[in-house]
Amino acid sequence: MAVAKVVKYDGSPDIYAWKYPDTELGTWTQLIVNESQEAILFKGGQALDWFGPGRHTLETANIPLLSKLVNLPFKGKSPFTAEVWFVNKVNTLDVKWGTPTPIQLQDPKYNVFIPVRAHGQFGIRITDAKKFLKKLVGTLHTFTAKDMIRYFRGAYLTEVKDGISEYLIMKKISALEINAYISEISESLKGSIVPTFDDYGIELVNFYVNDISVPEDDSAVIKLKDALAKKAEMDIIGYSYTQERSFDTLEGAATNPGSTSASVMGAGLGLGMGVGLGNNVGGAFGDIGKNINTKETKECPHCRERINTEYRFCPSCGKDTSASKNTIKCSKCGTSNNVGIKFCGNCGNTLIKLCSKCGEKVEDKQRFCTNCGNVLIKKCSSCGFELNDNLRYCPDCGRKVNGDDNE
Repeated sequence: MAVAKVVKYDGSPDIYAWKYPDTELGTWTQLIVNESQEAILFKGGQALDWFGPGRHTLETANIPLLSKLVNLPFKGKSPFTAEVWFVNKVNTLDVKWGTPTPIQLQDPKYNVFIPVRAHGQFGIRITDAKKFLKKLVGTLHTFTAKDMIRYFRGAYLTEVKDGISEYLIMKKISALEINAYISEISESLKGSIVPTFDDYGIELVNFYVNDISVPEDDSAVIKLKDALAKKAEMDIIGYSYTQERSFDTLEGAATNPGSTSASVMGAGLGLGMGVGLGNNVGGAFGDIGKNINTKETKECPHCRERINTEYRFCPSCGKDTSASKNTIKCSKCGTSNNVGIKFCGNCGNTLIKLCSKCGEKVEDKQRFCTNCGNVLIKKCSSCGFELNDNLRYCPDCGRKVNGDDNE
């Protein structure tokens, strides 16, 4: 019978638990436990006695639970069988972790689905060797850092996905900007993962997210980054997407042999050769200019023509675009009143149109009195505003009304 005289372990620090290969021991065996280690004696799958750092001679005095189980005599040297486990309780701070496949998340800022990867490292320390061996190691002979990652991958990956999703969705942060919040995310993830490790007698010393990234070759990421680069270029140069499309239209027309721009190019060449084609050039550029609109427009409420937003008066019909069709201006003070009101709310003037010659009631659009033939509507020669026949001054521009200038 081979009897072990010295039992110890001087292995790698990335091994958290190691079982001594020989189970035949004796009460004369020397058990050496290094600093940051703890040794536990098992019999029949049951943890009985454990030893801290130092040199221990196995005898009935220091293995009371085991001696009761195997009925060791109190005198002499007696052999017995038992398993000796060494547990490494040193702080391990470089356990690497990472997402094996990208996490598909919707970017809350740009509303596109993009894949997200994350990786980092965490540190652990085994605080309860007995719980650690019974609940986690089981029938293994060793338990390494790789086993630790494999056993806890499901737990930390779930928390990582939930934590990153919370920052993206709840805090409205783009996946392209989330690296600015890595420190906060790391602290949050550590707090959520700690209870899982505690259940196995392990203290989670720290949990770090080193980087959150998106694959550069993903089609959605490529399109998003191209769009952001284009937007940055527009902001720097100082033009909008609408203007760029107008420029693209002009460039496309210039490359089309049958387009109007072809005549422009020909006209330009003609001018360079001394041919007088000024009118052709002007007309051609005018046609192209119609296709380019770099200003915002609005619709005139009176004639429905599209005009620039900065115009108050429509260049097509001459009417005030700020005045609605549902209002009517007082002929005396110019105040806008809702259609259907008989008297001006500002000056009390009647809003019912009467013929200035015979006093007959007439319609707003009526140009001649049906009773006496009097002219009812004239246009201001200065601004084109339609005038009642009894006005002395134009309520729109203030010009004096007279028969010569405002017919």
